[in-house]
This record gives sequence, structure tokens and C-alpha cells, in this order.
Amino acid sequence: MPPAASPAHIVFVTGPSGAGRSTAIHALEDLGFEAIDNLPLSLLPRLLEGAPPDRPLALCIDPRTRDFDADDLIAAYERLERDVAYTADLVFIDCEPATLQRRYSETRRRHPMAPDADPADGIAREREMLAPLRGHASVLIDTTNLTPHEARAEIGRFFAPDRAPGMAIQVLSFSYRRGLPIGADMVFDCRFLRNPHWEPDLRPKDGRSAQIQSYVSADPRFDLFRGQIDDMLDLLLPAFREEGKSHLTLAFGCTGGRHRSVSLAEITATRLAEVGWQVSKRHRDVDRDVNRDVDRGVDRDSARDPGRDVGQDVARDVDNNSDRDRDNNVDNDRDSGSTHVAAVSSGDGEANQR
Repeated sequence: MPPAASPAHIVFVTGPSGAGRSTAIHALEDLGFEAIDNLPLSLLPRLLEGAPPDRPLALCIDPRTRDFDADDLIAAYERLERDVAYTADLVFIDCEPATLQRRYSETRRRHPMAPDADPADGIAREREMLAPLRGHASVLIDTTNLTPHEARAEIGRFFAPDRAPGMAIQVLSFSYRRGLPIGADMVFDCRFLRNPHWEPDLRPKDGRSAQIQSYVSADPRFDLFRGQIDDMLDLLLPAFREEGKSHLTLAFGCTGGRHRSVSLAEITATRLAEVGWQVSKRHRDVDRDVNRDVDRGVDRDSARDPGRDVGQDVARDVDNNSDRDRDNNVDNDRDSGSTHVAAVSSGDGEANQR
């Protein structure tokens, strides 16, 4: 008796204009998918008539498409999910509005949703139209801080043919100064740990260095913090896998995204790989603005305080001599800033962090 045919794989790609949909479609095509851009939804049933395709399909559908409707696309995706002849993914390529507007300004292109108006108007309108799709996405990729090459690598991480089965875990480090990572499922705040940045000999290094990891792990609170993270992951990761979750992103944040968060991300990724999980690492902000805090005179206590949003104050273009006083005054008004110790998402691929 011949073996049963594998389910055909259909990947829907959507997201705002300028976020990188074309990059995603081209990356999938290079991975062996048959790619169709700007497919009208009304043609989808005809495309899938008869026997399932022998090649995986990547279909780019977005507000440019004739008869586009987010609810119709969600319904089509959910039908394919229920059909045993198919496996389906909905990939949402996202990007922060300010970055989208900058990209349109640099390329001098008109926005398809506002060809005769400011691109900001088209960006806002398109994001409103796409909001329901973002919430249903099985894969969410934020390209705000990614180069095209890095965006293609992200697509490969999820859809390369030789990707191991099971749940893929990405361990990410980031800087709170540059904002929370949009696609994180769990976020851990490391800003309470002692900071190697204030040691001149350690400042140029980063958390990939054994010396930095030793310094961070010498904090009296480190072992308890790490132990509780390990216990939480030992409980949750098998449960997520049993529930059918295929991708999970763990994010560790600190003020600059260079020392404490990178150390915890490295240590956690190594442990998870040692116990058999499929793990990848990404340090989003490790090489950004290495000496920015010192050059601009950031107050040491403010940078260590996890309840204070130092990042926005540092970004201001103020004189070095008055930075310290201004930051302290602003920070004292911001003691309600968010501290995410373990924000667990209730949906796939999107952190419950707002």
C-alpha cells in the first residue's frame, strides 16, 4: 500500500506596504515554494481545485489586492487549517509606522492606500485594515530593525525544508531604549542586575563574553532569577509544544541591550539546547550605540532603575553638562514605566505586553 501523501503546505503572506512582503515572498520562492503575488481572494478556490499541489504555495494577499477583505482571508486560512489535505500558515510581516514612513520618504514612493496624500495617512489606513490579520497570524516577523538579509534569514528559520520538526525557540536580547520586541511571547526584564557598563574594563565587551557573564552571574539575585526562569520554562515549553505551538520567542531586555540581557539570552539558549530544544539566538541591539550612555552623561542610578524609562531621555539631544539633572527630573515623573518580568502571550507569536 503506497504511503499517504504529505499535506500540501499553503503560506499566506500579508502585512503593511513597505514592511518587506516582497522580501518574504522572494525568500519563500528561493526555498522551493511556488510564489504568487497579489492574488485576488476570489481566485483562491479555483487555484486549489482538484488534487493538492505537489509544491508548497506562498500567496501574497494584501490591501492592494482586488476584493481584499481581512475577514475573508482569515476564513480561507482557517478552512485550510481544518482540511487534512493541507497545512497552512499566515505570515504577518510587520514594521513600526515611523520606520515605514521613513522608508517611504527615502524611496519617494507613493503609498498605495494614499497615492495623493501623505504616506502617513495611507500607513494608518492600511494598519487599520490589517489589524484582524495580525491577531490571527501563526508567524509574526517584525522588520523594524532588520536588514533585508536578516528578514530573509527569519523566513528561512521558519520555513526552510530541513527545519527540524517540533517547536522552534528563538532566544532574543534587546534594549528597552529601543522598545519591546513585537513578536515576543515571553519577556524578562534584567535591568535589576548589576550592570557591567559601569566598569571601564568591561564596558567594551558584551554578554557573549565569559567575563561579562561571570560578572552578571555574581549578582546575589542572579541564581534565584535564573532558577525561576528555568523552572518556568521547564513547565511551559512542553505544554506549549503539546498544544501545537510551532514557534516561541523568549526575550531578555536591559537598558542598552548589550550586557545583562545578552548574558541571560546566551545562558538560557545554551541550557535549552543542552536539554534537546531546537534553539536559535538573536541579539537585536548588541552592537548599537556602545558608548552612548557615557558620552551623554546618563545618571548611573537612573540607568539601573528598572522602573525608569531612561531610553527616551538619553535619546534627547541635550547638552552633556545638563543631561544628568534633566534625566533625573524626567525619570522621577516616569516611575510608572513598565517592567516585564515574564509577560506570557495568550496568542501565537505576539507578546501580551501592551
